[in-house]
Amino acid sequence: MEPDVLGEDRIAPQREYVHITAALEGDGACIAEARHLAADFLARAEAVHGVTVPDRTVDLTQLVVSELVTNARKYAPGPVLLEVRIVDGAVEVEVWDSDPVLPVARAADPGRVGQHGLEIVMAVVQGFEARREPVGKRITARIALPDESVVDVVGRRAR
Repeated sequence: MEPDVLGEDRIAPQREYVHITAALEGDGACIAEARHLAADFLARAEAVHGVTVPDRTVDLTQLVVSELVTNARKYAPGPVLLEVRIVDGAVEVEVWDSDPVLPVARAADPGRVGQHGLEIVMAVVQGFEARREPVGKRITARIALPDESVVDVVGRRAR
């Protein structure tokens, strides 16, 4: 996708910079694979596109990916689609699965064993959306990037 150019070679502030999409088979190894894909993607975004991605953002992204893919694998048969992108000053993690039932965060209960994944995700993200698709559902979580992460098309920090 070509960026919208504004004036002095600056890209439009509300544009997607980079993204990765992967179809995961839905087996036990797909959770670790998804975490590695997300971390590798963020490292490439930093090295190739000059986007500053703090270690904490990488860790939070891997945590969110892990929890969302785990839920998809646990509750939906078949493949899981993962997309990670950097857009509008945030890392967006999007997971699609074939189950149309939308997730609901349960009330905090320190005595409950398990089923805390969505609670954890909601605690660390800037934004969260769950929507039904013609088949299944799509979950999107946004993790904020620091302001200095935004760069223009020639690698200068945005003003």
